[in-house]
Amino acid sequence: MQTVNDPYQEIRPYYDEEVPGAIQRLIQDDEFINAILSYRYPHASGPLGWLLKPALKLYLTKKWNNIRTVQDVQLHVASYMRKMIKTSCDKVTVFGVENLDPSQAYLFVSNHRDIAMDPALVNWCLHQRGLDTVRIAIGDNLLRKPCATELMKLNKSFIVKRSAKAPREMMKSLSQLSAYLRVSLDEGQSIWIAQREGRAKTGEDITDPAILKMFFMEGRKRKQDFDTYMGNLNVVPVAISYQNDPCDLDKATELDAVKRLGAYEKSEFEDIQTIVKGIVGNKRHVHVAFGEPVTLSQDTPDSMAAKIDSQIHQLYRLYPANYIAAGVEHDSVTPAERRLYEQKIAQAPEAAREYLQQMYANPVLNQQTVGAVLSDDDVVDVVGEQNAE
Repeated sequence: MQTVNDPYQEIRPYYDEEVPGAIQRLIQDDEFINAILSYRYPHASGPLGWLLKPALKLYLTKKWNNIRTVQDVQLHVASYMRKMIKTSCDKVTVFGVENLDPSQAYLFVSNHRDIAMDPALVNWCLHQRGLDTVRIAIGDNLLRKPCATELMKLNKSFIVKRSAKAPREMMKSLSQLSAYLRVSLDEGQSIWIAQREGRAKTGEDITDPAILKMFFMEGRKRKQDFDTYMGNLNVVPVAISYQNDPCDLDKATELDAVKRLGAYEKSEFEDIQTIVKGIVGNKRHVHVAFGEPVTLSQDTPDSMAAKIDSQIHQLYRLYPANYIAAGVEHDSVTPAERRLYEQKIAQAPEAAREYLQQMYANPVLNQQTVGAVLSDDDVVDVVGEQNAE
């Protein structure tokens, strides 16, 4: 519940009483309305698009009239997810969700491949099992537009201030974030956060120890040792695996540009375009695997990061393209799958092809260092459950 002096108001998601106001602001935001019109009705949203605006605003007002709470928003998002999964995924499977205790809050530290879909799919799997959805860490670099901030904060997202550059400002924002994570967990709200800043464009799922140091800032303030404080955060690694990454060619092209030019300059709306492509693009089979709470014994941020990585690498689901890219023989590699992989490589600019191959090969190389992997008997097809609703 919001208080008069709310130290987290600037970064936290909206509370129930703030939901109706945020929805009204969205409906009245012309940039938001224009974005919907250009996406849904590209041929009708030109010079005469202004004629459609009042009708769309009226439609949204009626459609969203019954959304009054955070839970209402989550159920509304679930209906979109159901449709999206049917059109962009062959299937979605999950492992380990049955081991989660509904009475516990978890700090899910996840590999990061897709801006929007990673936390959305984690939420979908939790929702299918009747568990509460998570609060989502999102960088302020994705919130350049007011409507984007409204949408994210409505969807239980809290803001990570990546734009802070001055040392004192950075320390203040990181300390605030660390405290907010602990407050959320104490309130019984689970958290999703990526294992490092930005997506793993190379397919290397490696936890940045700096993330764990940020977690521990609040523990240091409370004068607790690393093992005790971090153990109480209930950190659970999560591995998300896409058989086909809709943004893989873009990632490979970006990596090539960085190598040749030393930097890659994003266009104004590139983040939004990437989010849309990740949502609507064909993902084939997606697998979400929840690990076990990380146990600590005389650990440091580096050794804890290694434990998280070990679980993520083992939990990662490998597909035919991964084995082909890594040059590893496997029963799943059929002539049809090899043709699909060769077609994908051919689509990339020649200079970017090595990065595309690395992207799919690295999960195999990582998994080879951790030993046994899961069998198909261990996973549950959550699309099957969803289709039965």
